[in-house]
Amino acid sequence: MTEALIGFAAIFALALLRFPLAFGMGVVGVVGIGLTRGWTPAFASMANVVYDTGFAYTLSVIPLFILMGNFVARAGLAHELFQAAYAFIGHLRGGLAHATIAACAGFGAICGSSIATAATMSKVAYPSMKKLGYSDALSTGVMAAGGTLGIMIPPSTILVIYGIVTETNIGKLFAAGVIPGLISAALLMVTVSIVTRRDPEHAPPGERTSWPDRWRALRGIWGVVVLVIVVLGGIYGGIFTATEGAGIGASGAFLFALARRRLTWSILFQVLVESARTTAMLFTLLIGATIFANFVNFTTMPGDLKDWILHLGLSPIMVIAAMMGIYVLLGTVMEELTMVLLTIPLFFPIVTSLGFDPVWFGVLIVMIVQIGLISPPVGMNLFVLNALLPEVGLIQIFRGCWPFVFVMVITLGLLLAFPQLSLWLPSMVR
Repeated sequence: MTEALIGFAAIFALALLRFPLAFGMGVVGVVGIGLTRGWTPAFASMANVVYDTGFAYTLSVIPLFILMGNFVARAGLAHELFQAAYAFIGHLRGGLAHATIAACAGFGAICGSSIATAATMSKVAYPSMKKLGYSDALSTGVMAAGGTLGIMIPPSTILVIYGIVTETNIGKLFAAGVIPGLISAALLMVTVSIVTRRDPEHAPPGERTSWPDRWRALRGIWGVVVLVIVVLGGIYGGIFTATEGAGIGASGAFLFALARRRLTWSILFQVLVESARTTAMLFTLLIGATIFANFVNFTTMPGDLKDWILHLGLSPIMVIAAMMGIYVLLGTVMEELTMVLLTIPLFFPIVTSLGFDPVWFGVLIVMIVQIGLISPPVGMNLFVLNALLPEVGLIQIFRGCWPFVFVMVITLGLLLAFPQLSLWLPSMVR
């Protein structure tokens, strides 16, 4: 166990020195295996991990869903989603904020990336909110929090990675994220209502849209509906695998972008480069985390930690609650995906030994990542918005996100207390 603790300390030290965490985990893993098992096994293990990760068929779902999200963004479907939501609820106080959350939920159903969802909404929703007189704090807080729905409502890149690392059925994980995602969206809207009731001048109502115009706005989102039904319906119905569904979704999104004449050779090249860059980042993290996980598994730490927790005599749900508390604290100082990949080798064996469903734990992990994405000082969504909206100060963005952090912690408590919110739909998946 001592070797593993030294390894974790080394990774945190490298992080403080601003050494890239993906490479830091890989270096510490190789050195750790080399010092405890020999250098030949260490380099052989590293080579196997790189090869197996690069050529794993199941991992091809990641670049395909990323490509699908990028094509969807280029096709302008996010704008249609926002316009449709605004047509129905824009006349309410805080209506633009509600419409942004609804559009984020819809965009998340075809994107799978939190950062991409928040970045897209900064271009689609922020100009309208600014024009109507919304405060920058509320506007950015809504976009940052709404963006996190992109990783809970399927398809979700985080759920795919979790499913691959823990060998959990990805189709069931996708089904498990539907109800929690809708609950999260509803509670975010409740938060907007509370905030705008306290400070009504920061969120004036928009103009009421006539019913004919509302129906015309709905016609603009038929592409989103078709993609969601085909991709997720096919996966849930057992017609095709998650990887095949991702391929069909990417192809469909490409055709939509092509049909709308939103693709030129230059834009197509940008989409492919952006997708490749994001995929490379995720794969590098996954390779580094896997190498380090192999080192941890060579030590006695996973078994020792499990035995120590079991001997504490805590109830199983208290153990899970303590894990969630650790994750919330880590999420304020670490990048979220790295945090998950770093801790899963330790926590997952404990979760399964206590008899909990790995699908339920996967949803809890995603909820933790959602909280981390908007938690100062290192929430990724906050810095993405700050980069895209330089006229808005980072302090204002921090101030605007805190009410939504609080309500997400409440959502996490609901998912802890009522596991069936996550497990009812997966029980119907073949």
